[in-house]
Amino acid sequence: MSSASQNRTLLSARLSVAYAGKQVLRDVQIDIQRGEVLGLVGQSGSGKSTLAMTILGLLDRKRTGIEGSLQFQESDLLQLSEREFRSLRGRAISLVLQSPLSSLNPALKIRTQLKEAWRAHAHGTSADCAGAIQNSLQSVSLPSNDEFQRKYPSQMSVGQAQRVLIAMAILHRPALLIADEATSALDVITQSEILALFRELNRSTGMAILYISHDLASVAGICDRVAILHQGSIVECGTTEQIFMRPQHEYTQQLMAALPRIPHVQPQAAARAAGAQ
Repeated sequence: MSSASQNRTLLSARLSVAYAGKQVLRDVQIDIQRGEVLGLVGQSGSGKSTLAMTILGLLDRKRTGIEGSLQFQESDLLQLSEREFRSLRGRAISLVLQSPLSSLNPALKIRTQLKEAWRAHAHGTSADCAGAIQNSLQSVSLPSNDEFQRKYPSQMSVGQAQRVLIAMAILHRPALLIADEATSALDVITQSEILALFRELNRSTGMAILYISHDLASVAGICDRVAILHQGSIVECGTTEQIFMRPQHEYTQQLMAALPRIPHVQPQAAARAAGAQ
């Protein structure tokens, strides 16, 4: 790998992971470039979340066999202690999960939860904290006023709660945001809004995003490149256009063939349907 390529690479993973002797990831090789949105696609049980949890250092190392390397910026994450990992998690690498109302603490106001997230990695005055929270909420198109910050999660829509989670994840402007099925619990319109938000954050901040999903339509709409995970292995990786238009691997071809097609409606049938309304 050339030095120029290394400078562009934010994260480089070469991983095998096993639980209780059962292989979950098999020699997974995946690179994430600075400022790109990389989609990770695979059916349930393929190992997508295992890869995310490994990057975040959230797997129990005593019960999990992890081999290989996980280069992020200047460090091999697999060599870090839990204390060292905590200094990165939430600051340089952040996570957004699929169920915002489960991820947020129902007993705490939004302001309190955002304050705790800020203070985990920053030192400053109350004014510094308040300013960071306001900026983060505004970045995800949420009100930053006192009335909104005093709300509890149950007083918000699912879409608003997901934006709060994203605001929390980007408080410290991480280099890498992992979105693990972050739109799967949302209705179609809200999903579209969150996808547009991810893309805008990527463009405005230069933050790289690992977008994990089984929803091919959302992947096509947001990602620069796509990696296909099948039975614990990356079977294909390429630009979004190449993966969707010219898939090479048999499994990728099956995925693309399963995409829904808009049915052709005969003009007479459309006219009859309109007349019946």
